[in-house]
Amino acid sequence: MSAKYNEIGINYNQTRKADPYLTEQLLKYLNPNKDGSYLDIGCGTGNYTSELQKKGFQFIGIDPSIEMLKKAQSQNTAIEWKIGSAEKTNLPQHSIDGIIGTLTIHHWTNLARAFSELNYILKPNGKIVIFTSTPQQMKGYWLNHYFPKMLKDSMLQMPTLEAVKEAMNHSEIQITSTETYNIKPGLKDHFLYCGKQNPELYFDESIRHGISSFSALANRDEIESGLIRLREDIDNGKIDEIRKSYQNDLGDYLYIIGEKTEV
Repeated sequence: MSAKYNEIGINYNQTRKADPYLTEQLLKYLNPNKDGSYLDIGCGTGNYTSELQKKGFQFIGIDPSIEMLKKAQSQNTAIEWKIGSAEKTNLPQHSIDGIIGTLTIHHWTNLARAFSELNYILKPNGKIVIFTSTPQQMKGYWLNHYFPKMLKDSMLQMPTLEAVKEAMNHSEIQITSTETYNIKPGLKDHFLYCGKQNPELYFDESIRHGISSFSALANRDEIESGLIRLREDIDNGKIDEIRKSYQNDLGDYLYIIGEKTEV
């Protein structure tokens, strides 16, 4: 997947900008202090890392993709960018006050090992904030109607909340709360369900290129046929009926907030 993200990273910043609301939510749940040292794990091109650093907080960005990190370095030289992964950060024990991970957990190869590593580098009472979606939430995306195999494959790589809880508890990181997030109008970060309220976004090839489900998992024929059907349904108004049939109260994405309990 790191090789695929080297390819995605070429134009990633065009469509995957830090969303102001999501940035504020990360701040609220992490509750950092300006004397601390924080980690953005799976930072990509570092858009959220940079936004949080601009607010006066010290961050390190770690990602397995060299192409992503080159982009991150070019936009902000004040941050330490490092090759690594959740399973192997190469950071010292008890060196980090808090961790964020946005839309990255599904790329971790071993949840138990990853959370064990993050626990190792976290200071006692350090916080971790994961922004993700669950397979159950993704079943409620109307994208399933047009790209069923792509969504099925995406759900297969997305860990369940139960699996995340088990891995965190095993690593002595206690989940203190979870908060759902629903797509808001004007979202600046064009991830998978960015077009929930604006289906036209999916006809933009650059937006699809910045979404790993479209660029790494999807079948070209399914994308083409799905876009044709989506275009027809937008033009004839049927899209409203399709979207209504997928309405649910599960939320589109999820914040998982945890705290290291080990003293």
